[in-house]
Amino acid sequence: MSRNLAQPDSGPASVVRHAQNSIVLVGMPGAGKSSIGRRLAARFGLPFRDADTEIEQAAGIPISEIFARYGEAHFREGERRVISRLLNSGEPIVLATGGGAYVDPRSRAAIREAGATALWLKCRLSTLLRRVAGRDHRPMFVGQDPREVLERLMAARHPAYAEADVTLLCTDEHPDVTTRRVAEALAAHRAPERLHVALSRNAYDIVIGEGVLRRAGAEMAQRLEGRRAVIVSDQSVAPLHLPTLRESLADAGFTVAGEFLVPPGEASKCFAQFERLVDGILSAKADRRLAVIALGGGVVGDLAGFAAAAVLRGLPFVQCPTTLLAQVDSSVGGKTGINTAHGKNLVGAFHQPKLVLADTATLRTLPPRELRAGWAEVAKHGLLQGPLWEWCEAEGPRAMQGDPEALAHAVLESCKLKSAVVVDDEFEMKPEGGRALLNLGHTFGHALEAECGYGGELLHGEAVAIGLGLATELSARMGLCSQEMPGRVREHLREVGLPNRIASLPRRFSVERLIARMRADKKARDGAMRFVLLRAPGDVFTESGVTEAMVRALLTEEGCEP
Repeated sequence: MSRNLAQPDSGPASVVRHAQNSIVLVGMPGAGKSSIGRRLAARFGLPFRDADTEIEQAAGIPISEIFARYGEAHFREGERRVISRLLNSGEPIVLATGGGAYVDPRSRAAIREAGATALWLKCRLSTLLRRVAGRDHRPMFVGQDPREVLERLMAARHPAYAEADVTLLCTDEHPDVTTRRVAEALAAHRAPERLHVALSRNAYDIVIGEGVLRRAGAEMAQRLEGRRAVIVSDQSVAPLHLPTLRESLADAGFTVAGEFLVPPGEASKCFAQFERLVDGILSAKADRRLAVIALGGGVVGDLAGFAAAAVLRGLPFVQCPTTLLAQVDSSVGGKTGINTAHGKNLVGAFHQPKLVLADTATLRTLPPRELRAGWAEVAKHGLLQGPLWEWCEAEGPRAMQGDPEALAHAVLESCKLKSAVVVDDEFEMKPEGGRALLNLGHTFGHALEAECGYGGELLHGEAVAIGLGLATELSARMGLCSQEMPGRVREHLREVGLPNRIASLPRRFSVERLIARMRADKKARDGAMRFVLLRAPGDVFTESGVTEAMVRALLTEEGCEP
């Protein structure tokens, strides 16, 4: 993450970063909003304003007297007007707010509408206790136990603070050190991209960006009715990202009613894990406001989503995808399910999420093989869309080296394409084209994957990569696309480190068994195979007229046994 940070100590760069944006500091009493705010304003060359001071000057009496005379409702209305006036004065400022200001929904809205960046100076209870000790001038602490007061305020205010654009955990370090860290956090901050999946009945948002997982609780709080959730993850992902999710949910006032971890890998998409998960959710005293959160890759998302669809005939479901494959494909669209001995994803349900949170920072924790496997779906989307394919050819190697900008672009453009297709054909009901086009390469890929047994020998993305090469080759043999296209597709897959031919796999396959698998594919009709083929990047269609003889000849030439 550090390679993306600007260098505030270098001077003008960090000032320019905020030349057009005000900065609003929020947090508990004792968080240091005023002391940090003054230092930050000096660092950025901006005016500093303290909301409480401005209110007292405007009223001509102390805030404690305003509360005593007129009550909190009157004070909050005046506070909102003062904040709005300061932020819309025509010049960017650094503004320190009172502890309760950001809790008021209208004040939060005024800050957002002014285009300001809100930063939460988050402190642990122990830190706040040391800082407020002896501050008897604060009315809320007079004659009260400071610990009890702070605990009560934290429970009430943290869910609102969690909606801030940036959160920084503060310690007992020197204020100059905290100021430097605040400046770095602001310089690194980039507002996430937001896509709206405009389904007629189950519309939802996809939020894409660095650090989105740290805001999961705040994002969920704005969209869910309840404040209880269960988390489903796998044993590899949980140690890396579950603590961040837990803290975010706690800040936003959520109670985690259960956590369920499954073994990593495709084998976990099975009846046994589904039954275990359903039983666990029911044991958490599920009602229809209990949210199911999937934290992990496509396996976790498919399994958790199917359980959410089944329990009480439908629980709210949130996707937090942590793999490239899940972020660009499986987390979007509402397809959930498990595998059986008969094939992949043959048991499941359409169950749209309430929210998808794609934190691109999690991609840095992926093993290289998993990252490459996810790229197969990006390449597929490129072939479906057209211009994205040219971008894949040019930038794919850079993305596979971990370049954050290239990966973020791949996620965003893939989600744009897939969400548009899903809106047009949510339940894959169109007789031709529609959502079925998203299965380019998957008829071959699913057959290969099923033959390998879902044990990790062949990852889903690797199977799709081989399938893309085969689908393009089949298209060329039928005279649909140029003869150069199969080589172009396979060369790109090779360049990013993906397998591109059946012969490159360390095992042999039977033509008969693969064809039997393809006849059982979800796209098949009356036992006849159905493929997604292409004329050119951006010109893709479904085709039922592929003969078994064509497929048999292709698989034989690829090295499969009779």
